[in-house]
Formats: sequence, structure tokens, C-alpha cells
Amino acid sequence: MKVVIAEKPDQAMKLASPFPHKKQQGFIEVHPNRIFPKGAFFTWAVGHICELVPPEAYNPAWKKWSLSTLPLIPESFHYQVMKSKAKQFGIIKQLLKRTDVTEIIHAGDAGREGELIVRTIVEMCKVKKPMKRLWISSLTERAVTAGFSALLDETETRNLYHEAYSRSCADWLVGMNASRVYTLLLKQKGINDVFSAGRVQTPTLALVVKREKEIAAFKPEPFWEVKATFAIGKKRYEGVWHKDDGESRILDPQLAERIAAFCRDKPAEVSEVETERKEFLPPYLFNLSSLQATANKMFKYSPQKTLEIAQKLYVKGILSYPRSDSSFVTQEEAKTFPDILAKLSRQPEYQSHFPLSKASIAQDKRYVNQKKVTDHYAIIPTEQVPTVARLSGEERNIYDLVARRLIAAHQESALFDYTTVKTLVDGRAVFISKGKVQIRAGWREVLFDEEKEDKEAVLPPLAKGETGKVHKVEAKESKTQPPKRYTEGQLITLMKTAGKHLDNQELEQVLMKTEGLGTEATRAGIINMLKERKYIEVRKNQVFATQKGMLLIEVIGDKILASPEMTARWEQRLQEIGQGEASPQAFMEQVRKLSHKIVEDAVQQSREWKLDGYDVEALPKSKQTTKFSLGSKVAVCRACGGDLVDKGDFYGCANYKKSQCAVTVSKTILGKKITPAAVKKLMETGKTNLIKGFVKGKERFDAYLHWEEAEKKAKISLPPLKEKSS
Repeated sequence: MKVVIAEKPDQAMKLASPFPHKKQQGFIEVHPNRIFPKGAFFTWAVGHICELVPPEAYNPAWKKWSLSTLPLIPESFHYQVMKSKAKQFGIIKQLLKRTDVTEIIHAGDAGREGELIVRTIVEMCKVKKPMKRLWISSLTERAVTAGFSALLDETETRNLYHEAYSRSCADWLVGMNASRVYTLLLKQKGINDVFSAGRVQTPTLALVVKREKEIAAFKPEPFWEVKATFAIGKKRYEGVWHKDDGESRILDPQLAERIAAFCRDKPAEVSEVETERKEFLPPYLFNLSSLQATANKMFKYSPQKTLEIAQKLYVKGILSYPRSDSSFVTQEEAKTFPDILAKLSRQPEYQSHFPLSKASIAQDKRYVNQKKVTDHYAIIPTEQVPTVARLSGEERNIYDLVARRLIAAHQESALFDYTTVKTLVDGRAVFISKGKVQIRAGWREVLFDEEKEDKEAVLPPLAKGETGKVHKVEAKESKTQPPKRYTEGQLITLMKTAGKHLDNQELEQVLMKTEGLGTEATRAGIINMLKERKYIEVRKNQVFATQKGMLLIEVIGDKILASPEMTARWEQRLQEIGQGEASPQAFMEQVRKLSHKIVEDAVQQSREWKLDGYDVEALPKSKQTTKFSLGSKVAVCRACGGDLVDKGDFYGCANYKKSQCAVTVSKTILGKKITPAAVKKLMETGKTNLIKGFVKGKERFDAYLHWEEAEKKAKISLPPLKEKSS
């Protein structure tokens, strides 16, 4: 018998579905079949079942927050089973210790975190049985059966465990010490709140604060441009006056008016026409960061929301593994494209784009390149193509983006002619006009909504030597514009480039050797964490730094904790650990030294802090307790068994980052405050007691909150008529 351990219940169900099986309490019994001749037990974690122990478990004196105990540096790190998940851990342990179980199959997500979750459980169970690794990038029946037929030896992915374990311990060390030292030092200055800091979240926050300061310091400067409309026969076009050095801006308004006055009603001649044809190749296939950036740009979805939707599509078996950092596929995946595209061609949404310009891209290294496929290949539709119209609106949007990228990759390049026209007024004043003409739409017909139109105007056909006159001319005043705030999608890209702001379709070429902040799987969670800790706010899809966020970065200053470049280099070192090219022990020794430096830097800096510019009372207050946690527990999450905690404006599952559990209950629903006791009742029984005083418009009414299992959310339900009238 074999025990298969998946990361989440729904994934275990998908893995077991190709085989005859029976669901039991906490596991699935798979009956003997070709792949499992003696049968198997499929069980699951609920995201992270084990967690690093709190400081007081190493030393009771560390429970109290005190500068004298810092830095906290355990000799070695230990895990404990989370109380809320002890029951499922017990089921896994019982299965693993059965005498008829001879092998373990690690079926966690095929990535670093999945590696850590399952191996930690096995270690905590103190079981030493042989282990194999299931490594697949989609949950279709074909992929699942093929994966179980070609299991890896566990040694092939063990380095990824060392990477994830090193990351987890490093985050504990840096986060625990940085959070305590800055919280305690700011308390000495009269600011009583918890200031969470971390290895990735703090440099990310520093990028947002830097932009906030640039905007605040910006002073708009007026300038003028002279714009003319030319009449060459019946043709009309516009141009802008330029100096000899190519500059069009004029700082003296009187000079601008004199130039405009000189040009009025004067003869004009086309002195030069230059046309350059440019070819634009189809964009790369999606990795998670580019999918998040595109979905944010088009639908204003937060990165976390995009990840959650993509995860749902993955579990349904219709999208490949979403946490991929690669935009390429291997020859093996490329072989599936004709079948996938044939199925997409039968969908009304895509019929107009078929037949395709290219029957195959198997030899196109822009998309098919084994050397550039990391743990996973690009995000693509699987051969299990759904009826797109039947997906929910959000799922349809994300699936459509991915499907269209694949279709676009099989289309011709787009061609444009870019024209620059020089017009001489009265033989002296030079005006320049720029325009473009689309020669071939190519892939842009598939991704038209995704591509913003260029600002270049469409120019009439013009030839050198044509003459006419100035039809209209005026001096127009403008002002220099401040830098723009980042959107959440741009912030994801910024994290990936470690603060180097890049925004173009050829991004992957630039990023090939760039170390970033965090990983594809963690960046959305980091942004979410910054929101929850009141360091940033997102309004109309723009990211604002709060006073609290600005205060934290102000006191940290230019020290190593806020350095994107340093953190990015660390991320690179972690990747080297995952590839077996660097020592986990050497890395952890660096982290221990850094923890000492963070504490020393903070204490030294605090002597010179000047915080008079901050309104302490107006700072957004953290809802955290004085522990290094997201908030106080109010219930056990009904969806995943994790902790439902107080997150300020709502109650939310603490597993949102670890296992993407998105369960939330607002603290105020239709004007009525929802108490922790009501949420506890809802999670335990599926229904609250009757809550009085909901308000909708002018109507006031009483109702229940009930748990909607299919949607994994709380909904309002009215009491029976008899109950209402009593």
C-alpha cells in the first residue's frame, strides 16, 4: 500500500478521480488498479499544517517583547502542529504508520512551498519509509495518470525543500527581530502600535514610499509648445515646432507667442518624409507575474485575486500550474497545442481567429525552449478545454487571457509604418509631425483589448516638396506632470525587477538574469500583507503609502532591511540552494549576522529620529496583537480548517497566503456589525442566530447569515414568514 499526500483536499480529490475510490474521513481509499496494484490511501494537508514554534518555545524569556533579549537567534529551528489542524495531522500520521504502508508519495504542489509542507508533515510524524515525488503541472486525468506512472525519486526535489526551509527560517529571524526592535523603539517615542517588518515586505514598501515622496516633492513647471495645422491641398495634418536641438518645449511664453505670430498664414513646404517599418512579434506566453499585471491592467483585479482565480481553474484541470515563473514550454507541451487549439476553435469566442497563420510553433524558441523552463512551464490552457461561456465571469476573464495568448502565438507579427514629417514654414521654422499606419494587424486582432493604442496620429500621404500654408497656429501652455503612482499590477512587475521599473512586452528578455523580491508564489501575498498591516492603501487601482508605512521606512532609512537590491540577491541565493549550488548552512549564517545588524542599526538610528512631522493619533492602527501574527483567532475556518482571524475591517482566513483560502466575513454587513461570536457560530454550525437590525435603503429587517458551501462564503437568509411575524 502507498500513501499519497496532497497539499489540499480538492487537489487530493482530483488526483484520486482517475481511479476507483471511496471517500473516507480525512482520506480517500483508492482500490487496486493498474497504477496502484495494492491500492492506496490519498490524504491531504490543509495548506501548512505545521508552523515554526514561537520564540517562547526556545526560551521563556523571549515571550516578553524587550530590547534586552534581541536579537532572538535559536540554535536550531523547530516545527509544531497547528492546533486547528491537529485532527488532519493525526489522520495522516495514522496512515503513514500503518504496517501495510510501504511507500509515501509526496504529491504537494510542484514547487518550493509544496515541497516544504509535505516533507515537514512526514518529518513531524517521525516516519522513515521510502518516498517518491509526483511532479505535474496540470490536474487533467492524462497529466495525473502520466505523473503517477513516472514518479521522481524524492532526492531529485530535496534541494527545493532546503530552499523553502531556509526561506522560512530566514523570514522568521528577520521578521521577528525587525518587528520587535522597531515596535519597541517607536514605543519609546510615544507610538504604541505593532510595526511588522520583513525580508521582502519592507523593501517592497520602500519602493512605494519612494514613489510617494517623489510625488510629494514634485513641483510642476509650466512650458509652452507651438502647434500648427497645415493645409497641403485638401490634406490636413498637425505639427509641433522644434528647436535645432530637437526640443519642442519653450519656457518663455512671450517667445512662444512670437513664434506663433510669425507662422500665421505663412507658406509651408514638406521638406522631409521618413518612413520606418516596424515589426512587433506576438507577446510571450504568461507566467504568473505577467498574468497578474495584465489582469490588473484590464480588469483591475488585485494580484491576489488573479492568483486565486487561476488556482481555481488549475484545480478544475483546465489551466496549467499557475505559480510558474517561466514564459516558455518544452517540446512535450508544444505537442499538445494542436489539440488544445482545435478545441478552442469550436468556441464562439475564438472562431473568428481560425484558421491560424501558423500550424505549429514547436520550432519557435520564443515559446518552446527547454533551457528556459524552470520548475514549471508557462501558464497555458490544458487539453481539457471547457465551454468558456459557462465559466463564472471572473474565471472566464482569466481563462480568456491565457487562451488568447496561446492563439496569438500562432499568428503573424504585426506591422506598422511609422512616419516622421518635417514641415518648413516660410523656409525657417521647423515643425515635426509623427504618425503611423497599421500595415498588418497580425496577432493584435486576437489581443486588441489587451494592447493600448499608440498616440501617434494617422497622417495623410505626403511627399517631399509638396507646398501649402499654415491653416492655424497657436502657443499652448502645459505643465510637467508628477510621476504616477503604481498600480498593483505594476508593483508586481516592480517586485520582479527588484525596483527597476520596466513596462514593455519584451520584459522577459530583460529579466532573464534579474533577481527579484519574493517569488511568483509569494508576491501577491506580500502586497496583501502590506494592505492588512495598514502600510499601503489601494484606491482606484493606485497604490498609496499610508503615514504608517512612510513612518516605518523613514525610521529604517537606507539601511539593509529596506534595500531591494540586497533582498533580491538573497532571493537569488535561495534559488541557488534549490538548485543544489549553494549551502543552506552558509546562507543561514549570513541571516543570523544580518539579524544582529538590523537590531544594532535600529538602536543606533533611534537616537536621531525626528518624528515631529507625523500625527501619531492619525496613524492607521494595526489590528495585530503583541504577537508576531495576523490577529486574534475568532473561529476555525469552515472551508479549510485554518484559523479565521480578526483582520481589522473583516474576519479572514490566516491561510490566504499559504493555501490561497480566500474565506472572509465583513465586520459590517448592511449597516449591522457582525460580532466574533456570530462568526464563530457561523463557522461551527453553518448558520448564525437571528441577527436583528440589517438596513437596506429605508427598510430595516432581521435575518440570518448562512454558509454557502458551493461559493465558500457567508450569505444573508431571511427567516420563515411565521418567524418574521412573531
